[in-house]
Amino acid sequence: MSIAKPTITLLISCPDRPGIVATVSNFIFEHQGNIVESAQHSSNQQECRFFMRVSFAAEGFKLSPTELREAFAPLAEKFQMQWSVAYSEQRKRVGIFVSKLDHCLIDLLWRWKHGELQMDIPFIISNHHVLEPLAKMYDVPFYHFPVAKETRTADEKHILEFLDGKVDFLILARYMQILEPFFVAAYPHRIINIHHSFLPAFVGANPYQRAFERGVKLIGATAHYVTDNLDEGPIIAQDVIHCDHRDNTEDLIRKGSDVERRVLAEAVRLHTENRVLIYENKTLTFD
Repeated sequence: MSIAKPTITLLISCPDRPGIVATVSNFIFEHQGNIVESAQHSSNQQECRFFMRVSFAAEGFKLSPTELREAFAPLAEKFQMQWSVAYSEQRKRVGIFVSKLDHCLIDLLWRWKHGELQMDIPFIISNHHVLEPLAKMYDVPFYHFPVAKETRTADEKHILEFLDGKVDFLILARYMQILEPFFVAAYPHRIINIHHSFLPAFVGANPYQRAFERGVKLIGATAHYVTDNLDEGPIIAQDVIHCDHRDNTEDLIRKGSDVERRVLAEAVRLHTENRVLIYENKTLTFD
């Protein structure tokens, strides 16, 4: 696998007006930066919004991280930008949350081990012990944090205390717990969840059996950022897989697991590569 050269990435959202691309490009050029990737989008609505992602080579760029932020701030103020900057050499640290299902965790760990996901995994957290052997197989620390209905608030506060300063974002890899609002607020747009497409049609237990009984022809999966509105946060990635009358319940489960792990991995890749911009309850994914 070839090793990509270090890059610096700017993510920008602002009211649309002439000169934004020229100004950003000229800023990079003036400080000896070489643009390697650039994409932009205008919403073309009444309150027209402009979005941009631009990556440039870190090698040769003359500004330090602090100097870049100070120098770019006046331009950002002029264009009323919401913006962020990320350095590819600063890998994001992720805490993975799991319960008993292993398919998403296995896929994430395999892709991470083989260099497909450029991130660090300081630990895995679970409300069960079931997947601890898998964590040990990949030499990732595993921590058991039981969560009970009667003590949920205290239990989640305990987890938050443990997380403090250790991770940049979280992945719910089929973590079968609903996070409290205070927990979500601690990681705004930095918690990625995955769920199947049977919601809201088949809520609750045994969704695949009920889908089989209805003769569904598509199974999908959605990866999204977690908000206080259950399973309604900004969508990062989605996909579907076909099924037909020959598929039994076990076939549907197998196909559903496959699409879930693919979609979750794609969402994580987009997030770790700083390819996601959030506006209102939507995302723009620059891929």
